[in-house]
Amino acid sequence: MTRPDDPANPAAAPERPAEIRPRTPARRAPGAAARRGPADPVKLLLHHHRDLCERAVDPLDIAAGLEAHGITDRTAARYRHRDVFALAEELYARMPPRTREPAAGGSPGPGPDTDARATWTLLALLPGAACLATAGVLRVTEGVLGDGTRALVTVVGAVLACLALRACLGRGPLRAPEGAGRAGMYGCWLLSYAVYGEELLAQVMTGGPDGPWDGTPAPLLGLGAAVAPAAWCAHLFTVHAHRRLTGSRALEEFGAGVRPLLLAAVTLFVAALLPLLYLADLGLGGGTPVAAAALGVLFFVARLLAAHGLPEPGTVALAAACAVEAGALALVLAARLPGLEPLAQPVNALVSAGGIGAVSALACGGAAVGLLLHAAFALSRASAHTRT
Repeated sequence: MTRPDDPANPAAAPERPAEIRPRTPARRAPGAAARRGPADPVKLLLHHHRDLCERAVDPLDIAAGLEAHGITDRTAARYRHRDVFALAEELYARMPPRTREPAAGGSPGPGPDTDARATWTLLALLPGAACLATAGVLRVTEGVLGDGTRALVTVVGAVLACLALRACLGRGPLRAPEGAGRAGMYGCWLLSYAVYGEELLAQVMTGGPDGPWDGTPAPLLGLGAAVAPAAWCAHLFTVHAHRRLTGSRALEEFGAGVRPLLLAAVTLFVAALLPLLYLADLGLGGGTPVAAAALGVLFFVARLLAAHGLPEPGTVALAAACAVEAGALALVLAARLPGLEPLAQPVNALVSAGGIGAVSALACGGAAVGLLLHAAFALSRASAHTRT
């Protein structure tokens, strides 16, 4: 017999837990692919906007295009970049060199070279020259030519001025790459009202119209001569805005720097427009300089927006000014019906307070102020300054 504590006794041996074999990592096959990490967000963005990145000639074009698609500095933080400009530089750097080389002979900046500037400056002088020549012929032949001949001279001068204006707006800083839509039709109405509208309204308010009414060509001459200053003001705004875009590192910084440039361009244009209207009024007489100045600012801001690819707001503002002027005439005519006499009271009060030109000044001035406020927001976006 064996003792209980004898090691030979199997019953006396303590029970040992079963050993767990250590887990050895499985060897990866040589041809097996490594497990992929999270997707690269910039690579996904590049895939979605490849066309934009391929057409861009520098990172600024990509930044403006991203902003046009709704990507802001806050959105860029999700792509691990501090702002849209840094994200655009990353996208531009990832593009193959052959797809982002600028075309040979292309202009490095938004402004044309010296020869091109001289060309569109000369074209911008043509509308004023046509108006001045027509006014000079009419002044010299006053009392010599008959009414029919003078009317023919006026029509020929207007046609030449329109052709010169069309040539000017087709090139240079006032060219609208996407067209101006129906703005030309509304512009013709406003110019016609500036020449003939005040006399027509005066006759309508006194029970007329009583036959043909005389025009006041002074506003037309002043506005035609102001095309050249408008082109240069638009050019300076575009060049300085692009420089601001180059030096900015955030969209908010760029917007805050562009708004003073827009205000300075409009102020410079007004400073050039007022003397021209005053000289035209001295030479030809008639017209309301305030209304003509408001119309000039409205035309300038509308064309500036159209030149940056935003023609719709200008068209709406021009249409609103036309509606106010036509509505004033319609209210006075409708007040002649029995029981509708109060309809003419607003027009009568406005004319009594500011003269016959107050209607046009209010219509064009209100539209110009509203359009300028919109332009301060729209032109402060980087997407409004991309090259076409």
